Amino acid sequence: MSDDDDNLINEPTSQMPVVSPTDSRVTITGADIAADVYDETLLIDPATLLPHWTDAPTGQVPIVVAREAADSDDPWSAIPAPAWREGEADWVAHEDQFDTSILAGEVREDTARPWEFALPDEVADEEVVTDAPRPEPDRIARTRRSITSNPLAGRAVRQSNDRNFGRATLTGVALAAAVSAVFLLGAKPVLVMVLLVLSLAGAEAYAGFRAAGAHPATVLGIVAILTLGVAVYNKGLGSVGAISVLLVIFGFIWYLNAGRAVDVLDGLGATMFVFAWIGIFGAYAILFVAPHNFVSGHGLSYLFGAMVLTVANDSGAFAIGRQYGKRPLNKLLSPSKTIEGTLGGTLVTLIAGGLFLPLMSVWTRTAGLEAAVALSIVVPLGDLFESMVKRTIGVKDLGRILPGHGGLLDRIDGLLFALPTMYYFCHIFKLG
Repeated sequence: MSDDDDNLINEPTSQMPVVSPTDSRVTITGADIAADVYDETLLIDPATLLPHWTDAPTGQVPIVVAREAADSDDPWSAIPAPAWREGEADWVAHEDQFDTSILAGEVREDTARPWEFALPDEVADEEVVTDAPRPEPDRIARTRRSITSNPLAGRAVRQSNDRNFGRATLTGVALAAAVSAVFLLGAKPVLVMVLLVLSLAGAEAYAGFRAAGAHPATVLGIVAILTLGVAVYNKGLGSVGAISVLLVIFGFIWYLNAGRAVDVLDGLGATMFVFAWIGIFGAYAILFVAPHNFVSGHGLSYLFGAMVLTVANDSGAFAIGRQYGKRPLNKLLSPSKTIEGTLGGTLVTLIAGGLFLPLMSVWTRTAGLEAAVALSIVVPLGDLFESMVKRTIGVKDLGRILPGHGGLLDRIDGLLFALPTMYYFCHIFKLG
């Protein structure tokens, strides 16, 4: 080997190794010598040399790919020699041979999708995860507040009135005297009184639903309750279906231009619910005073008897439960109502049915006791039903019109269940 060869091999160089496409030997060349010297014995082609490190960059990214062997007789030709991608054709020709998966790190599971990735535990713990459904763009978000484990949480709950036993007693006595005086005046004044009470009770119920975020058609609902009362007085129960259909139709018209800010289904549902609860159930009171139901004219006595038994049950349950009540009747719906109070109310109702109702000529002691048993079952159910409604919409009292008692609906909730019970009781046992 010549001195030039020794210098060629031993002299440090700043260039990267060059691989010849036609020879498996690797030769390290110096920058100055490689540019001027071409030795046929070394099979070095200056055209394949890498640019000098001082030259401007070309922007090409070299990568080693497999090329076909030049000599098929060479036993090593089965193993393709590496080569640099030099032109655009190399990128196209060898695209199928280069598998980018070899650059990947950890192999993903087959179930993984390209847009999913796992976060570190400490990052995942910091994320706030909520299961609240997002409203779809084309769906109206409900205006009613969502129900949670505590229905009163987050609600604008009305504070209950201070329950003073003396005040409640005075209010109850005055109310009983006023109602008794109206009954002495005849059927028409009773009809007016019933319509007034039902309309006020309906207004209280609609106000409660509005407090919960619903949008009932309050005016339309009250008009429907009054219309139903007048229609039942003149035409009987057959008018219930007609008024209900009209309420649905006019309710649709009512919400026709409500816009997207109102939950129409929730509002119309609340409107129909109050109408059925107060309007239809309360209409049975009007059936007692309607002239075509009790030809003997004793309907007022049976209606008054139903009211007496309801008041007896409520008063007995309140007084005895307040004094001796310990075990709640239904802790979820109404923790203040106790089993002891319910039993006490039943006892007072039986006393009123066996002793007070027979003082009226149309009532016998047997009929009074039977009616007392029936109403002792349904009146507490009416109280619990209203408690369920109030707890659902998140209010303590639906009104404050009666001092010491709360709202008017709080006083007739049991009576609303007692009215249809007493009406069918009278027809089953052929009273009247």
